[in-house]
Amino acid sequence: MSLPLSAAWGIARRDLNARFRGLRLLLVCIFLGTAALAAIGTLTAAIESELASSGQELLGGDLEVEVWQRDLKPDEMAALEKYGEVSGGFRLQAMASTPEAAAPIELKAVDAKWPMFGTLTLADGRETGAPSGTDAWIAETALERLGLKLGDSFKVGTITLRAAGVIKDEPDRLSEGFQLGPTVIVAEDVPAAAGLLQPGALYQSKHRVAFTDAANDPESVEETLTKAFPDAGFDIRTRDRASPGADRFVRQMSDFLTLVGLASLVIAGIGIAGGVSSYLDQRRSSIATLKVLGATSGDIVRIYAMQIGVAALAGSVAGLAAGILVTPLLASALQGLLPVESGFIISAPALLLAGAYGLLVAFTFAAAPLLRARTFPAMALMRSGIVPLSRDKRALIATGLGLGAIAALALLTTAQPMLSGGFLLGAGGALVLLAGLGWAIQTTARRLPRPANPLLRSAIANIHRPGAPTASLVTALGFGLAAFVLLAAVQSAIDGNIQQRVPQEAPDYFVLDVPRDKEPRFFELVQADFPKAAIRTVPTMRGAVLAYGPKDTMIRVADLKELPEGAWGLRGERGLTYADTIPQGNRLVAGEWWSPFHRGEPLVSVDARLAEAAGLKVGDYITVGILGVERTARIANLREIDWESMGFNFILVFSRNAISDAPHNLSATIDLPEQVDSAARGRLLRGLVKELPSSSVIEVGGILIEARNLLQQVSLATLAAAAVTVLAGLAVLLGAIAAARAARTYDTVMLRVLGASRRQILLLQLAEYGLLAGVLALVALALGGGLAWVVITQLFEFDWLPDWSQVLAVLGLGVGLVLAFALGGSLPLLRAKPARALREL
Repeated sequence: MSLPLSAAWGIARRDLNARFRGLRLLLVCIFLGTAALAAIGTLTAAIESELASSGQELLGGDLEVEVWQRDLKPDEMAALEKYGEVSGGFRLQAMASTPEAAAPIELKAVDAKWPMFGTLTLADGRETGAPSGTDAWIAETALERLGLKLGDSFKVGTITLRAAGVIKDEPDRLSEGFQLGPTVIVAEDVPAAAGLLQPGALYQSKHRVAFTDAANDPESVEETLTKAFPDAGFDIRTRDRASPGADRFVRQMSDFLTLVGLASLVIAGIGIAGGVSSYLDQRRSSIATLKVLGATSGDIVRIYAMQIGVAALAGSVAGLAAGILVTPLLASALQGLLPVESGFIISAPALLLAGAYGLLVAFTFAAAPLLRARTFPAMALMRSGIVPLSRDKRALIATGLGLGAIAALALLTTAQPMLSGGFLLGAGGALVLLAGLGWAIQTTARRLPRPANPLLRSAIANIHRPGAPTASLVTALGFGLAAFVLLAAVQSAIDGNIQQRVPQEAPDYFVLDVPRDKEPRFFELVQADFPKAAIRTVPTMRGAVLAYGPKDTMIRVADLKELPEGAWGLRGERGLTYADTIPQGNRLVAGEWWSPFHRGEPLVSVDARLAEAAGLKVGDYITVGILGVERTARIANLREIDWESMGFNFILVFSRNAISDAPHNLSATIDLPEQVDSAARGRLLRGLVKELPSSSVIEVGGILIEARNLLQQVSLATLAAAAVTVLAGLAVLLGAIAAARAARTYDTVMLRVLGASRRQILLLQLAEYGLLAGVLALVALALGGGLAWVVITQLFEFDWLPDWSQVLAVLGLGVGLVLAFALGGSLPLLRAKPARALREL
């Protein structure tokens, strides 16, 4: 007859140590896995909720239409006004100056309706809208750079402005994209009055629409406008895609964090299985005693399931709390990249899901050792210290069902089922691989010739003897060391991308909108102070690809439902230029370059990657729209572009006779000699502003610093997330060593009875774990490296640039920790009293 639940709970409660002694590994593994999932879920939910709920504020409207180098035409404006209130303005790079200083800025000209959503907050606490007249809201960094105080005057182009307020919070900042200078907000008519909107100048006009009818679907309106004006060169965004860069980054981070969460679960499960096995092995005598006293197998399961359940529940609750507490730290690391508050975030669905995962994983991996203990008679349990228990097929079935439930839950609750499913399959394959490797290691050790050294001979025998924990150790050590490789490879690959993608050497300045007739004067101004400066100028204009392909069957871009994968150059307007010779840093891969001052059929050179993505080849044609005029050219050659050069790189380079008659200006790079002082740089900027007021200068150093900062923020966030897997791996390593402690106690006692010294016993442990760790280090390198490759190349779409010396060093550190833990775990065994240990067998 079975015990009542109250009686079973009474026994379980009395046997359960208040400090969870024996179940601490289970508690730690559940804690880490649940904490990781809780933090991941709450952070991702908070970001997605903010993007969804604040789309109008982030964009500044329900829909935005952007076009380069011109304002909207009357019919285009009328088409927008049909849907609601329209707020327009301009965005351009410019130079702000005083008699003593000059600084590049991002000029944002807005009309009186701005902002239609959200509020602009100034540093003095005022909540306001667009400035009027010649007043300007100015960023703190621009104020400091120009040496201004509120109320002081400064010039932009040919107009004098007044610093009327300092920007604190700009509602649509995130949707404006990467900044090339501090923001200065002015009235809509200021750029024209300053002479900055001349034909050929590089500027954007932006018009936002606030729908009158809330039922209007932004995607449908976008489709209607695209069909109505297929060749207008519109770049349209909706409130659902207020910041495409942020959306893409959220997706990438969410995918990565999903992998981290699933990896933590897999590793935690391994640790739980080892921890429960160790705990039940310690309770072997208690289980046998209960059975002798009449407890049924079901009673045993209930008693110890209650204990494990209490420990799992405590670990889950602590993990949920830790996940909530750590989320603000992750949010702080991502501030500036994503719209997320740095305070505490609570997402009930995410926390419930994390808790469900924690409990499900606990009982799934605890099922096998529980069911094994229930199915054997008392005498078998009494003898299991020297006669190991055999496997129970029902335990394997229960574990399989639990794993299926975990996989189903993961697939049903993820936004990326293919990614999650692929990872789960990969994790399952890794488990099978490690299990097979454990069998292979034992088989090989059994067949090896017996070494003459007795310590080495005993170490090899320990690997393959009956009841040896080799299989569980191989699994635990394999995943634990793979976590070290994953962390090192991801971190070093991101650092490698920072070094490669953000060049150490680049021009000091980019200069935009240099009038063609002022080019000689521009050279004179720079070379007056810096005769050794390297200066390069190129014609620059903006245009959109309207059609491409063979001459008689050209494909209209407007007719495509979606662009070919990788053909980003077909989206919106791009920089265009013309040249007589192949651009610096480019290499021909197909076709031939045209002769200088070519006068025949208009020709174009195309980026080889774009050509491959769009299916273009030499002899095909491309039609572009420049300021409303269509121009068609034949593809003469394909080029490979060095995008890391930080110079002028154009996906389309035309022959001079194809587009040189379109209104345009020049862009330039200035590379100054080394060790130029700031005073000389200041004189150069002031001279350029005075002589060329419509031109704008971009300081490359500031761009590189901001780019590095952004990538380092990503690196910090991924480091914090991936560290969870390393902690879980460490817990599993400790658990695997602890789980084998009972068998180790018997072995140690027998060796000591036979005369082995403490030093010999420690060397024996070191040799055994050293052999296993050495073999598994290679497996961990493949497993961890493979997962890191997926994270870097498939999720973040970075180049695979790990520092293998750093990866190997971290792996070596992991192996060292394994050996240290093994020796540390052996020290208590040396204190075991032989007489007492033998009596307990």
